[in-house]
Amino acid sequence: MSRNRKILVTFALVLSNMMAGLDATIINTALPAIISDLHGIQYMGWIVAIFLLGMAVSTPLWSKFGEKKGNKVAYITATIVFMLGALFQGLAPNIIWFITARSVMGIGAGGMNTIPFIIYSQIFKNIKRRSQVIGIASAGFSGTSIVGPLIGGWIVDTFSWHWVFYINLPLALLSIVIVSLFFNIKEKLNEEKVDYYGAVLMVLGLTSILIGIQLLGVSSIFVTIGFIVLGAGLIYWMSRVEAKVADPIVPNRLFKNEKLVIDLILFALLWGSFVAFNIYIPMWAQGIMGLSALIGGMTQIPGAIANFIGSELEPFMQRKMSRYSIIAIGTFAFLISFAGLYLVKQNASYTFLLVMGVFEGFGVGICFNALLIAVQFDVETRDVPVSTSFAYLVRILSQTFMSSIYGVILNLALIKGVRESHGHITISMLNKLSNAAIAKELPQAYVPQMKRIFFSGIHNIMLTALILIIIVILILGYLFKREAVKKRALRAN
Repeated sequence: MSRNRKILVTFALVLSNMMAGLDATIINTALPAIISDLHGIQYMGWIVAIFLLGMAVSTPLWSKFGEKKGNKVAYITATIVFMLGALFQGLAPNIIWFITARSVMGIGAGGMNTIPFIIYSQIFKNIKRRSQVIGIASAGFSGTSIVGPLIGGWIVDTFSWHWVFYINLPLALLSIVIVSLFFNIKEKLNEEKVDYYGAVLMVLGLTSILIGIQLLGVSSIFVTIGFIVLGAGLIYWMSRVEAKVADPIVPNRLFKNEKLVIDLILFALLWGSFVAFNIYIPMWAQGIMGLSALIGGMTQIPGAIANFIGSELEPFMQRKMSRYSIIAIGTFAFLISFAGLYLVKQNASYTFLLVMGVFEGFGVGICFNALLIAVQFDVETRDVPVSTSFAYLVRILSQTFMSSIYGVILNLALIKGVRESHGHITISMLNKLSNAAIAKELPQAYVPQMKRIFFSGIHNIMLTALILIIIVILILGYLFKREAVKKRALRAN
């Protein structure tokens, strides 16, 4: 490909990250209005989880589709699916329709957001150059994350939440046209038989586990355990199937690569905590502080700016620091953010949320670049596509799993608060509290108590995210200690 074609294709693929950034921040800004309009606060965990689940179960399938039909065809197809999901979310008349359409959008996003990073490895063989391009892609995500809350809040306040989904349509269409016209690398296609058996087992297993998690605190504990055990059994069955097929969706050899496994564990823990900030800080600003959707969405802006700075600094840090030293810096930024959010009281200022967002965003920017380059560098060339897609799968699985857990934590706090109010507060009232525009209609005598109920749930969510960060710190400490022992042994010899 010529230099100009590479630039055009990179721009088109960066649009994918821009749409992801838009959806991540706009949906969080619009979420209070959506759950209020569609009466879906009980389904809040599902609104987030179903999108992530769609991405999780489809990511390795899109990767295989790209191997069979070419990454160009895979990307275009995935983006069309994404567009349809966005369209039908905007048209949703009820919460079930909305969640179903969101799952379709998630399936498309699974390919639209992971195939570009596989294409980058095809057209940019130089690791440093690829790192710079990934930094640009991350900057695209951060850039739209900066304007996303403003656009989302303005649309919700001025028009309606439906329009926050329609904004994806022209961007997706432009990306499709550019990739169709200018991406012309001749790809060697994989002609091995498709592992449909393993794919079905994977989808059913992951879905069963997520349903079990989502039913925690809502249904019988035996039902919950039943779904989780069923899912674990299906995943185990899948692993047995994968060991026998010629072209497995997730090759078992990946799990024998110690460096890759460590990269994936760090990805899972960091992104499991990251999702807590994105989902629940706008809820904090709107439901507890009583701010508008626009102002609530602006809590994401400092983090988006810091994410941009972190992603741009990381390639320069690579020249002087080790991988885990870079990740340690990002993790320390995470620690400051979530420790602060856990320790602060309900009367915390809006400025405090913005400052914590700076640390959270900086940590994301640094850690994402470092870990994504690591999962491509730590494997053989033939495994770069599958390691890239699997890293994305692990990241999304972690977000899916933890968003479900966070949803359960919030639901338990809401149910407990309603029960302790002795009939004065209902779930319907808490639905309205999350939308500042109609919260004024609530009985003002009970608003302080309702805010305390909301805060108790968010407080517990921040504690859970903080625990994940502490686990990362312990892992990094072990890795640094092991490296120090190796160096002492070498000096002794």
